[in-house]
Amino acid sequence: MRSVIKGNVVDAFRNRIFPAEIEFSDGKIKQIVEVSEKFPCYILPGFIDSHIHIESSMLAPAGFARFAVRHGTVAVLADPHEIANVAGLDGIDYMIENGETVPLKYFFGAPSCVPATEFESSGARLDSMDVRNLLKRGDIYFLSEMMNFPGVINGDDSVIKKIIAAHELNKPVDGHAPGLTGQNLIKYISAGITTDHECVTMQEAVEKIEAGMKIQIREGSAARSFDLFCGLIDRFPDSVMLCSDDMHPDDLLEGHMNKMLARGMKNGINIYNLVRAATVNPALHYNLPVGLLREGDYADLVVVKDLNNFEVLETCINGKTVYREGEVLFEGKYKKFEKIFRSNYIRPQEIKIIAAGRKIRIIDVRDGELYTGEIIDHATIRNGFAVADPERDICKIVVVNKYQDNQVSAGFISGFGLIKGAIAGSVAHDSHNIIAVGTDDNEIADAVNTVLDMGGGLSAVSSGKKLKLQLEIAGLMTNEEGDLVAHKYKELDEYAKELGSRLTAPFMTLSFMSLLVIPELKIGDRGLFDVNKFSFTSLFAE
Repeated sequence: MRSVIKGNVVDAFRNRIFPAEIEFSDGKIKQIVEVSEKFPCYILPGFIDSHIHIESSMLAPAGFARFAVRHGTVAVLADPHEIANVAGLDGIDYMIENGETVPLKYFFGAPSCVPATEFESSGARLDSMDVRNLLKRGDIYFLSEMMNFPGVINGDDSVIKKIIAAHELNKPVDGHAPGLTGQNLIKYISAGITTDHECVTMQEAVEKIEAGMKIQIREGSAARSFDLFCGLIDRFPDSVMLCSDDMHPDDLLEGHMNKMLARGMKNGINIYNLVRAATVNPALHYNLPVGLLREGDYADLVVVKDLNNFEVLETCINGKTVYREGEVLFEGKYKKFEKIFRSNYIRPQEIKIIAAGRKIRIIDVRDGELYTGEIIDHATIRNGFAVADPERDICKIVVVNKYQDNQVSAGFISGFGLIKGAIAGSVAHDSHNIIAVGTDDNEIADAVNTVLDMGGGLSAVSSGKKLKLQLEIAGLMTNEEGDLVAHKYKELDEYAKELGSRLTAPFMTLSFMSLLVIPELKIGDRGLFDVNKFSFTSLFAE
């Protein structure tokens, strides 16, 4: 069966746009014939997200795919790191098997850091032999982001074995090195790590590119850096890719890679360099079987209304139309996943903090960033306990081990802005214990217990009102239809803001407050953690 698509072809190899008829059969482009006819639409290679954690969409891979193709995405490089921290190899197999039920091209990596650190409780552990065995598989395409950059720099045996395995099997190694520069950066790159999506400053990004790395510009739900780094696209057109990293379902309603392309055009980025960053560069870097709109390529393409907003009219994968003018043309297939949760609820008294000093260390949240600061300020003390003080924008933050009934970790955080109530979730990078922020111990406990009762999910409670979203797949994802999940998530997001939160994405930001590999001050299930010193620190400063 042969098919034809007509439109103005955007050729990212020869830097030209021309009207053409594209003929394809058996999933591949047979010929591209330039014509004189004028067309009201544009044809581009299908978009590739160069780094994403599907779990952050809260949708199983099949559900995520139904969202992605609406926006012209045909392929993603997915790190199943989140579910691997919860369920190990079984979780990775689940993601791959579920992804194979839909047309979207999933390219999964082998998680490099499970657990992310030795300072928190996770549900699984992958050693260097586990990672080597994963990399031997044909359905694993790369070694996922090497977050343990101190281990790389210091020659940690387990870390180096994982990198060596990837090199021996000719699979790329992704990086994760926020703020790393100078000689330590050279050591990191010399280990054979080729990408990074965690740059903090333009100077750092340029240094990494000039040292041989490719930079993935990230625009997700919590970390948004496209405007800061998009100038790299024209300056280093062959060394830049685009990625989302983490996207929540409400943002996926609005767009995916096409949103970044539209923003790039508004920022005056060259159209051909922009398209290369979203298509050619990731396909070539990872050696992916994804078409790039050339004769003989897979017919993976997207038809858009214009080159300003990139509104998608049609998406094709392997020559089959998977989305056309508002309709997704395939169904997702789903299955259940084993419940992995502690059995006991927590009590409000378990999260009370005895005042052991006058000043406390407070996590300082920055909207739109994964980085946090540290504030040392006077504690508000009542009846011998240090308590939340919403008038000073100081909330209590707790982390509950979801795998075992262990002691609860509690501290304080500023920047959430809650004036009442509490929010909680079982999405808490990277070990995905239960994390909660609130102004009242009873409501914090209620929010946590609501998550436990669902077997995973998100909750927001205040004065008897309670909203929740169940995430029954490892506490991270659900089999519910994406639009419904997005609606429920938006309700939770709006309710968190009614409770006073000033953050753009309160639940996404909350999920990163226990990520012990991104500075400066975080909290895990075992206590407050100083990321710069890479060690626990005391809550009370004096």
